[in-house]
Formats: sequence, C-alpha cells, structure tokens
Amino acid sequence: MGKRILVIGGNAAGPSAAAKAKRTDPSAEVIMFEAGAHISTGTCELPYVLDKTIRNPSDIVFFTPESFYDEKKVEVKIKTRVEAVDKRNRSIYVRDLVSGATHSLAYDRLILCTGSVPKIPSFVTKKYHNVFTLKTVEDLQAVLHNIDINNVRRAVIIGGGYIGLETAESLKSAGMEVTIIERENLPLPAASPEIRNLLAVTIEQAGISFIGGVQNPGLIENDGSVTKVKIGSLLLETDIIILSAGFSPNTDIGIPLGLRRGASGAYITDSRLRTTDQNIFAAGDCIEVPEFISGRPLYYPLATFAHHFGHIAGENAAGGNRIVKPVVKNVAIKIFNNVYSAAGLSEGECADFRLNYDSVSAVIPNLVKVMPESSQTFGKLLFDKRDGRIFGASFLGKNEVSGYSDVISTLIYLRAKVDSLAEIFYNYTPPVSPFINLLSVLGRNAERKLKK
Repeated sequence: MGKRILVIGGNAAGPSAAAKAKRTDPSAEVIMFEAGAHISTGTCELPYVLDKTIRNPSDIVFFTPESFYDEKKVEVKIKTRVEAVDKRNRSIYVRDLVSGATHSLAYDRLILCTGSVPKIPSFVTKKYHNVFTLKTVEDLQAVLHNIDINNVRRAVIIGGGYIGLETAESLKSAGMEVTIIERENLPLPAASPEIRNLLAVTIEQAGISFIGGVQNPGLIENDGSVTKVKIGSLLLETDIIILSAGFSPNTDIGIPLGLRRGASGAYITDSRLRTTDQNIFAAGDCIEVPEFISGRPLYYPLATFAHHFGHIAGENAAGGNRIVKPVVKNVAIKIFNNVYSAAGLSEGECADFRLNYDSVSAVIPNLVKVMPESSQTFGKLLFDKRDGRIFGASFLGKNEVSGYSDVISTLIYLRAKVDSLAEIFYNYTPPVSPFINLLSVLGRNAERKLKK
C-alpha cells in the first residue's frame, strides 16, 4: 500500500495538486476534501455568468467528484469540512456537512490548498438578504436567485478592483443601474495613475456611476435587506449589493499548528512548497510566492499561480523534488470595451522595494489610422534608472494588450533591458497589428531617457 496524501481544498490548486500527486505516485491513496458543493470551478468566469455571456452556472464546473475520480483516480469528498489537523499524530478531523458526522483520518502527507476568502468591509456588521460576495459557484447561485425572485433594477458594487469592475459591467449589460463605491479616489487601485484616470472616464461613458473616496458608508435596512447606502448626505437606493473588496488568505486551519505565515497572513513555504512542518505542503491563494525582480515573498492570489504551484506541491508531496522558481506577475482584465493588462512590478511595488526606477509612457493607435477599428492604446514602462533593466509595464487598449504583457513578462524573466523592445521586429498587418508597435515606442522613449 502506498502513502496516503490528503488535499484540503477543491478549487484551482487542490485539483492540480491531487492529480499531480496521483500521477507522480500511482500507488498513493489521494483524497481531496472540499467544504463546498463543487470542485474545479472557474472563479474568474463568475461575472460572465451574470450577463449570460456564459449561459449556465454549470458550464464553469469543470469536474464532478465522479468525473474527477474517473479521469484522475483521486477520491473526492464534497460538502466535507476539515475542521482540525493533528500534526503530531498526522491526522485530520473531518465533518460531513450533510449528516453532521465526524471522523478522523491519518495521512502521510497533507497539502493545504484552502485558497482565499472575500474581505468583508468593517461597515458590513451583519448578514443581509441582499448583500453578497462573488467568490464561489454557491455565491453566484445566490446572486442569480436573488435577481430572479426580486425585481432587481439597482445594484451597488463595493470595491473598484478587478472583480468589482467586471461585475459592474456584467450587471450593467444585464440591464441594471449600477454604482461602484470605492475607498480610493479612482478605480483599480493597483494600476498606474494614468490608467486609473482613463478608467474613470471609461466607466462614466459606460453609464455606470463611480463614487470614490468613500471610507465608511452607512447601510440602511428594511426587513433584513439593505435598501439605501448613505454616503455623507447622499442616500443611494439599491436592490442588491456585491462586496468586491479583495481577498485574504484562508489560513485559519494552520494557525493552531504554528505554521509560519508572512505579512499578508499567507503561509511561507520553502523551495519545495513545504510549510514549517515537513509533512505539510501548501499551494494556491493561501501561500506567498517568490517574486522574480525583488526576490521577496508576495501575495498574488491568481488562478494561474494556484494551478502551477498546486502541481509542484502535489509532485513533491508524492516524493518528487521539484524546485519552485520565482514568478513574474502577469494579469489581464476586460473592462467594458477595453482590456487592462500589467506584467512585472507596479509603481507602488517599485517604490515599496526602494528600487531606483523611472518610467515612460505613450499613446498610439493599435492599428494604422486608416483602419475603421483603429483606437488609441496607452502603455507605461517601468525600468531601472541605472542599467535599463525592465521592471514592469501596464497597458489599456484592445485585446492586443494581453499579448504585450506576455512579451514584457518574458523579457523580465530574461532580465532584458529596455533597448530590447526597440530591437524586436513585430509583425504588421493592417486589420490586426500596428505598423509601429507600442512596445517599440516605449523602448525607444526609455532609451532616450536613459541617455540624458
């Protein structure tokens, strides 16, 4: 009989870790536990179900427990919560959330893939019938049910980050009157000031209200539902509220174990994704990952990183010896008719890490001007003042900016300098790509700035 490997958490990192562990050691008994009703779901796809871009919530559930076992040979326990871990005796305590029955189960290796949980703003002091987060399929179903049974015409989104903007667009497309409330003055706090200002205009043009600089709105309720949001003297009527204030690592189960955690509250792991207990591994949104440029462990709750690091944790828990490599952050998000993308460090991170950086920006058409689909694309490049090494870049434009971020991410990984951007020969065809590429313009601008 092979070793027993238990995986806690059934989304992104969990299925990746469980499947890889079984492939690495087919003799191992691998069991995955998930407190919710679904595994292997598309969290990033949730907003697109709201406006029927994705027509059915079941379309973003990629495996059932049965299909996962048939394909991966991993046993799956849904609606089953792991309530405690006994690291001395290497066992877990499990509760069946349907029957209420509890039992313990021994392990040889344990992988924590408990993910993240939505941040609940301090002014939300209780549960309301019409206030929701949007993190799980269960959350999505609750939102859709509320919309179906009530005459929902007005929605308030708390938080102007990635999920908040995507959700606002989806609800607007579904025919609702939408207002975004954000504690910062402008949307998308992680972005550069130029992009945030452009997004504020984009949001207004889309017919969505944005109210920034709101620290502590009041919630006025009637019969258990919030009917108005009070912002100073303004009373904003609403039928539904979506909380999109960010995410925190879900590490509660590891606190009694004394597992080391970082400044974000996420687990700190070694180069093989072991925690401070050599028999317990961790991956996904509950860990900090090594960032490529700074070398520091940072908290990046991204599905791509969760999947990748889940593979590594599963392989090593099953006896492998794969080493974690630092990551280059690379994100993209569709915002109304535009796409925002960013790779590498942000300006805030460069400042926090005391990097000697400079920046250049440019706005040029994404296609030659004679093409009817031509529109303006904004780009900003961050680089080392001393030697021109690329630190990061961000863009706002059409779909092509997703590829621009991939190029920047690759060049950062290769430790390239800004002059490489001007030396690359980019493709050109009028319906698809520009004659002069924005990346080349940014590279030349940076070169000139370095020579001054």
